[in-house]
Amino acid sequence: MATGGASGVTREQLIQGLQEDIAREYKAIIQYIIFSQKLDGARYMEIAQILEGHAHEELNHAIAVAKQLDYFGAYPVHEPKPVIVSEDNDEMLWADLAAEDETVANYRERIIQAQALGEFALAEILQEIIKEEQDHQIELAAALGVVADPRERVGQGPSTTGAR
Repeated sequence: MATGGASGVTREQLIQGLQEDIAREYKAIIQYIIFSQKLDGARYMEIAQILEGHAHEELNHAIAVAKQLDYFGAYPVHEPKPVIVSEDNDEMLWADLAAEDETVANYRERIIQAQALGEFALAEILQEIIKEEQDHQIELAAALGVVADPRERVGQGPSTTGAR
C-alpha cells in the first residue's frame, strides 16, 4: 500500500476517490443533457445552450478520469451518482450548481491526494478539469443571479443546495 508520506493518503484512497469522481461526471452528463432540453422560457434559452456544451465537457472529464483509472489498473465504475430531476427551471439550475460545488470540492481534495503521492501528471489533469468545473459554477450562478463561490453563497438558494 503506497502512502503519501506525512499526509497518510494511500493509492487505494486516491483510486476510490477517482471512482467517485467519475460517477459524479456521469451524473453531470445525464443532468446536463436533460436540463438543456427541458429548460423553457425566453429567460432560460441562453443557459440551456450553455448546458448542452457542459454535457460535452463533462464527457471529456469522464474520459480523462477513466484514463487515469486505467493507468492505475482500476476498472471505472459504471453507475452514476443519483441524478436529480425537476420540472422547475430554477430547481434544475440549483441542482446543477450544487453538483458543481460538490465536484469542485472533491477535485480539490483529489489534487492534494495526487500531489501527496507524487502523481503530478494526474494533479495537472485534474487542475485542467477543475478550471472547467469552476467555469460551469460561474455560468450557473450568473443564470441564477448569485455568486459562484459556494463559501460566499451561504443562505442563498434552496436549503438543500446551500454552500457545500
